[in-house]
Amino acid sequence: MKTYLVTGGAGFIGSNYIQYMLDKYKEEIKIINVDALTYAGNLENLKEVEDLPNYQFIKGDILDKEAIIKIFEENEIDRVVHFAAESHVDRSIKDPEVFASTNILGTLNMLDITKRFWEVDGGYKEDKKYLQVSTDEVYGSLEEEGSYFYETTPIDPHSPYSASKASADMLVKSYIDTYQFPANITRCSNNYGPYQFPEKLIPLMIHNALNGKSLPVYGDGLNVRDWLYVMDHAKAIDMVMEQGKIGQIYNVGGHNEKKNIEIVEIIIDTLREALPDSDLRKAHINEKLITYVGDRKGHDRRYAIAPDKIKEEIGWYPETMFKDGIKLTIQWYLNNLDWMERLTSGDYQKYYEDMYKNR
Repeated sequence: MKTYLVTGGAGFIGSNYIQYMLDKYKEEIKIINVDALTYAGNLENLKEVEDLPNYQFIKGDILDKEAIIKIFEENEIDRVVHFAAESHVDRSIKDPEVFASTNILGTLNMLDITKRFWEVDGGYKEDKKYLQVSTDEVYGSLEEEGSYFYETTPIDPHSPYSASKASADMLVKSYIDTYQFPANITRCSNNYGPYQFPEKLIPLMIHNALNGKSLPVYGDGLNVRDWLYVMDHAKAIDMVMEQGKIGQIYNVGGHNEKKNIEIVEIIIDTLREALPDSDLRKAHINEKLITYVGDRKGHDRRYAIAPDKIKEEIGWYPETMFKDGIKLTIQWYLNNLDWMERLTSGDYQKYYEDMYKNR
């Protein structure tokens, strides 16, 4: 039985990954999930697995050396999957120090402790692997249609968030190059799916549309993102962990490029299709809700990932087309309105007003 240490496993991508892994491998693996449970961490995301004997949750911060060391002392960790990060660009613009602390120093802490416990006889214990989950945002912005991010594309981050993730990636690479540390880096495009915190575009638009609130679109709405269904991403991480060549970077893209305004229009149409005619909310869900607001500072124009390497070397490809994934996502939110309402009360309302009220 391999033991996986998953950091940030109560967040959006991390919780989907844990569910995917426990569903696929059953009792063949054990997962220890360490999460500080900041605003985006939610144990409700893991209710389906919380009672499994091969799943353990530990509340802890990746900046807390003693807490992470204790986990390694009490368990033989075979795999580290490092999701834990502050991840919202708007929040990084407002408070970059938190992003530098968690994303850079937290990653350094994880690398240093993992290396310490895996080292043996001038090398490393057999069959150990560390995976840094990163983002395509480290590459910066693409201007030309038909151009793509490759693993060899120079990094050029434009926000405090992407700069902190690029810094974390460089630390991982430095451990690979200097210490021959057994690690990989994956860089994914925009994820969507169940359990995503409603500050991000797709759940934000779903929530606002259902509540008859305006749908705030930055700038002219023509910024392009490549969308990846979260379970396809979970599968990619698993395949890179088991089949990826040590030290390599793998881009994970969805081949689903859409303008932001297209996403909003698709959400409106899909919501209307999903709701019965008798649902009173259906009447007010239309394009009149769209409101263009002041653009985000340093807003990257276009992201597009070329996942050629992961397809050729490992055999992964995105299985979920956006037209199918968005239907699955919207239906999940419709089936879990209580989950959404709990997350969008209290502090979220203050954050929302701060972000959009005066734009």
